[in-house]
Amino acid sequence: MGRWLSQNEGKAWTERWFLLYSPVWMAAMGLVMAFGLHRHLDDLGYTVLGLVLALPVLLVPALMSPENRDRPFRETYWFKANVYLLSFSVFGSYFGSEYFFDVLGMVYDYPNLDWTFDSVLVGSGQQVVPLIMYPTAFFYFMTYHASASVVLRRIRTSGLPGIGLLFPIVVFVVGYFWAWTETRLMANPMIEENFYYEKMDVMLAYGSAIYAIYFICSFPIYHLIDENKARPWSIWVTLAASFSASMLTFYGLDLAAMWIGSL
Repeated sequence: MGRWLSQNEGKAWTERWFLLYSPVWMAAMGLVMAFGLHRHLDDLGYTVLGLVLALPVLLVPALMSPENRDRPFRETYWFKANVYLLSFSVFGSYFGSEYFFDVLGMVYDYPNLDWTFDSVLVGSGQQVVPLIMYPTAFFYFMTYHASASVVLRRIRTSGLPGIGLLFPIVVFVVGYFWAWTETRLMANPMIEENFYYEKMDVMLAYGSAIYAIYFICSFPIYHLIDENKARPWSIWVTLAASFSASMLTFYGLDLAAMWIGSL
């Protein structure tokens, strides 16, 4: 019988928290768009909003995880998961956003925002990355990775034949699902004057597969963090794993740009 949650108590607790918290930040972002707050918040307001929504991913496990009873924080799964997600989301915002701008046709137009931080050598530089994208990418990726991890565990422990072939298919399906869902829900009429894709139909159908490269490279690696309770990862192995996923994603995005070109 397959398992959804890890046999590692601390990892199972953290995954549960990540999934329970996900509807909270989704509802908050929905309210921001529904009430038109995105038109009025300045850099400081957006930064505060992003931090308020991102900090529970770290602070709640730091205060409540059962792992805290018998090990230092640097050895806990919740801390390693946060380090991985923070590193990978910074890569995705700093470098990966350039591919969204120049290859996938994403347009960010927020005249009320001036704080930006993005790559100098990657991308055309015609658009810049608002600072708010960093904390939002962090809690978005938290949900995507946590959900993928439980699904991959369920498949991996199911005992079904052909797991070696089924596993990568499921990785792609979950990655494509989140890429498509984020695109469809975020690029919506409520904020279309500030955020949209030049060819929305093409982005949904084909661009979502390119966006899914992030997750195809990262989900299997993230899933393995402390999955074997007898062989926990160190914080340095976790960080190196995140860097590896980032570099694989970099190669994947660049190859997609070379083979497919701009959408």
